[in-house]
Amino acid sequence: MGARVVAGLQRVQALQGALLGLLMLAMTFGYAANVLIRELAPSLAPRLAWIDEVSLFALVWIVFLAAGLALESGRHIGMRMLLDRMPPVARRAVKIVVNLLGLVFSLYLVKVGWEITLFVARSGQSSPTLGFSVAWLYWVMPVGFLLLAAQYFVELLGWSDRFAREFDPMHQL
Repeated sequence: MGARVVAGLQRVQALQGALLGLLMLAMTFGYAANVLIRELAPSLAPRLAWIDEVSLFALVWIVFLAAGLALESGRHIGMRMLLDRMPPVARRAVKIVVNLLGLVFSLYLVKVGWEITLFVARSGQSSPTLGFSVAWLYWVMPVGFLLLAAQYFVELLGWSDRFAREFDPMHQL
């Protein structure tokens, strides 16, 4: 069962990665177009005010969606040097505590995010230039933390181990 859950989570993470890439590209090209229009045809610039708002929404979505991927790939603070110096029994206990606390905290933030999102949705707030509900800005909080909780869950059950992954820090530059 664990292998199926991890495989399903990996498929979701692949979709997350693709969505993050698309959002980053959209932000990049949107801002580039916005700057070009402001320089080349300033009279058209007010018509592109929506690009700033879309980029803000995209940035918030990128941050929250990337949290689970960062954990899965071992990019969250892990204090590996400290863990590597511990005896195996203590290392295992610390990993369990960290994953359990991460899971509980993530689930709590799913609950808080859900409540905030519903509150904002009920308030009827709409974005100034796009005109749609600001709740879309908040939906990513419960979604992102649910995905993060899922990663902590598979780590807690031992179906995945982010600390076992070796990566070259020079590759990340």
